[in-house]
Amino acid sequence: MTTDQTPLDGQQLMEQILRRETIGYLGLCVGDESYVVPLNYTYTPDGRILFHCALEGQKLDMIRANPNVCFAVSRQAIDPTEHYGEECSTPYESVLCWGTARVLDDIEERRQALAEFQVRYATEEEPRDSVSLERAARCGAVEIVVTRMTGRRVHAGDRTVWEWER
Repeated sequence: MTTDQTPLDGQQLMEQILRRETIGYLGLCVGDESYVVPLNYTYTPDGRILFHCALEGQKLDMIRANPNVCFAVSRQAIDPTEHYGEECSTPYESVLCWGTARVLDDIEERRQALAEFQVRYATEEEPRDSVSLERAARCGAVEIVVTRMTGRRVHAGDRTVWEWER
């Protein structure tokens, strides 16, 4: 619930999960080769997923060849329980995002993306430095514009499913 007691809709709940989690799984596919890689990310208020990376490598090659991607986050609340003939029901939340990825080649655009990433992971105990253009030149960044999301939550035997499409 928000402070004004208005229930959150499915998109807001999925975005809440995306903002809370810190590791996501990026799914890529080119031809008959698929590739899934775990990475740290940030989810922005305008519906983008940002992550930093090397300046070259398989992930970037695949994004350039096919920018259509899938991105997943999940959280399992407890270890799976034993099943005594009853329905399987381990509490979890997950969000799948589909969208278009773009390697940020422009240094200023990359610096801005890296700055958003820094803000997400900064804490009072461990503040993060601003990102200079020189630093941005040495670090890659990718933006995913999310066009569709689905989410699931299983809690206390109740299953909730959400869908959103731009």
